[in-house]
Amino acid sequence: MRTEDFDFELDPSLIAQTPIKNRSDSKLLILDKKNGTIIHECFKNIINYLDSNDCLVLNNTKVIPARLHGTKMLTNAFIEVLLLKDLGNDTWESLAKPARRVNIDDIIVFSDKLKAKCIEVKDDGIRVFKLLYDGILMNILDELGEMPLPPYIKEKLKDKDRYQTVYAKYEGSAAAPTAGLHFTKELLEEIKNKGVEIVYVTLHVGLGTFRPVMEDDIKDHKMHEEFYIIDKEASDKLNEALRLGKRIISVGTTSTRTLESAYDNGFKPCSKSTDIFIYPGYKFKVVNALITNFHLPKSTLVMLVSALAGKDNIMHAYKEAMDNKYRFFSFGDAMFIK
Repeated sequence: MRTEDFDFELDPSLIAQTPIKNRSDSKLLILDKKNGTIIHECFKNIINYLDSNDCLVLNNTKVIPARLHGTKMLTNAFIEVLLLKDLGNDTWESLAKPARRVNIDDIIVFSDKLKAKCIEVKDDGIRVFKLLYDGILMNILDELGEMPLPPYIKEKLKDKDRYQTVYAKYEGSAAAPTAGLHFTKELLEEIKNKGVEIVYVTLHVGLGTFRPVMEDDIKDHKMHEEFYIIDKEASDKLNEALRLGKRIISVGTTSTRTLESAYDNGFKPCSKSTDIFIYPGYKFKVVNALITNFHLPKSTLVMLVSALAGKDNIMHAYKEAMDNKYRFFSFGDAMFIK
């Protein structure tokens, strides 16, 4: 299967540059994966398509201000660092730019409060840094760091909270699980009151999610690992939902990858890393339906949704969305594949 099979042309004017004023007022395209039929809705009305036989799974990761700008000690070369994955003991797997300027033992100075020493060089611009600081790291990042918005967003984000879901809880993500950005606390309460089981899992979004596919054959693409957690409460709820034959609705590709990675004849509490790559031909073990955004062409994300709904259905739905001026990517509109 070729990467170019998942390509499409998008008018740049359809790339959402800012969040919509009210989260749940975004458009919602409902795609029936069995017959390809499409309904156009408003996201807040998704409650009309949910009932007590559903289990809604959300990723409660919290984005950290992971983008840092600094200079290389001795040469003063400008270096941008994106913290991707906490490896423990103040070491972080990171994306450095320009990476060719960063080698073993180089020190990047972000301020008098924070420095980073390169301790390992990896491929694809990845560097492992030991962070050097006094105080509480997250407080320092709040002061110095920027929210790691994707490069296609050119507008400055006025409110950092708009790149967080309203249920974000556990810090560690280098990008938002954007399908969840459409939910408000009020809408979630309405969904809960309707009898829908709501389950929270955690996957810290990193390079595995947003790294582009560069290979011609998608099978040659190597996913980077991302860390996920399923606690006892979540595993118990998921197992009960499966026992009762409920429809498992994943909110976002990250929740989907978490569920499909963790399932092994049921769920158990776990904290692991996954490099699962889901593309057409994959047989889903758990996920029946998916709430998601509209993704970049030739991305692993558009491949994942194609695996669930069928590539032809997805490409038709994307064309329909473009024709109806849906907003695309992180701050864009949503799709419900049922």
